[in-house]
Amino acid sequence: MPKKSIKDIELKNKRALVRVDFNVPLDERDGKMVITDETRIKETLPTIKYLVEKGAKVILCSHLGRPKGKVDPKQSLAPVAVRLGEMLNMKVVFAKDCVGAEVEAQANALAAGEILLLENLRFHAEEEKNAPAFAAQLAKLADVYVNDAFGSAHRAHASTEGVAHLVKAAVSGLLMEKELLFLGEELKNPARPFVVILGGAKVSDKITVIDSLLEKANTILIGGAMAYTFSLALGKKVGKSLSEPDKVDIAKSALEKAKAKGVKFLLPLDNFITEQLDFAGRKISPGKFTKVGEDIPDGWEGVDIGPETIAAYSKEIAAAKTILWNGPMGVFEIKECAKGTFAIAETIAKNTSSKSIIGGGDSVKAVKKAGVADKVTFISTGGGASLEFLEGKVLPGVAALNEV
Repeated sequence: MPKKSIKDIELKNKRALVRVDFNVPLDERDGKMVITDETRIKETLPTIKYLVEKGAKVILCSHLGRPKGKVDPKQSLAPVAVRLGEMLNMKVVFAKDCVGAEVEAQANALAAGEILLLENLRFHAEEEKNAPAFAAQLAKLADVYVNDAFGSAHRAHASTEGVAHLVKAAVSGLLMEKELLFLGEELKNPARPFVVILGGAKVSDKITVIDSLLEKANTILIGGAMAYTFSLALGKKVGKSLSEPDKVDIAKSALEKAKAKGVKFLLPLDNFITEQLDFAGRKISPGKFTKVGEDIPDGWEGVDIGPETIAAYSKEIAAAKTILWNGPMGVFEIKECAKGTFAIAETIAKNTSSKSIIGGGDSVKAVKKAGVADKVTFISTGGGASLEFLEGKVLPGVAALNEV
């Protein structure tokens, strides 16, 4: 069901408790914690600015890292408060906790258009346990509840699900609204041809997504290590490539289902292979390409798709009207194994007559690294949440919001 957003409710002088995703990477430099990637903060700025303009009293809450219910100064949101203030060019008050009498007093003292950022929710173990008493403490801070953290919407935590049931107006922020539009509405009836590109390591991680998308896609292109499990299902040899021999039956049934539904299901024609892969050191021994249809020899492993596969996949992508991409084509973190992933990113970017949706996780890193992030239609902020949503699972953080 479509969900209400901040555009559907009265906000003036209301305390708006906003669940954001400020789970940003931090690095210690000269004894200070420094934000190394501000993407998640930037993504939430339109929602925060909208709330400020409408005269809401903005109370932001987020988790950061995995402090396991204990206070850890290195996982404090304090540096985020400073950076957010700089980005908005206004003062952001920082609370030393996220619940309790002192925080309530700070929230109640806010004037219209002012911002308070609460300390890391996960400093309290009750957050991840979705403890009712903790959710009730958060609800004390709110006249309205706004969820703008799609990346955490698949978790039933106190700040994503519990509190939403305790506040009368529980709505989506602008980022959440965009995620639901592109991953939901746009893919319900996609413009055709609808081409899905799936990569990554494991068939087991993506099998329910494949099942769900076989109902809608015209073409599915497979890359990454999970392609080798499909190769095993076809009786091919994959050397020492990363694969899941115990998931061969799952791969076979996906191939059969695609055939029965008339969905084009393409696997790599050729591969880039190496004898030694050192992921930690970001290097490989000299590699080579297999010939089309050739097995991967013993002692070698596949680390990327080959030029014939790039050409075949690019042809499908260039003709698409809707494109969904989740998962890299190879070990793109290593320069020699990144050609396939970057070629796919560039081909997607060149197809300006299509709607292109990048479904979170490593694919987002790939389009940014390829320098084409501004040339795709939509980049999802959710990794696990994107996958679960595409599988058709109910996301607790979305289900708890008011329906239109």
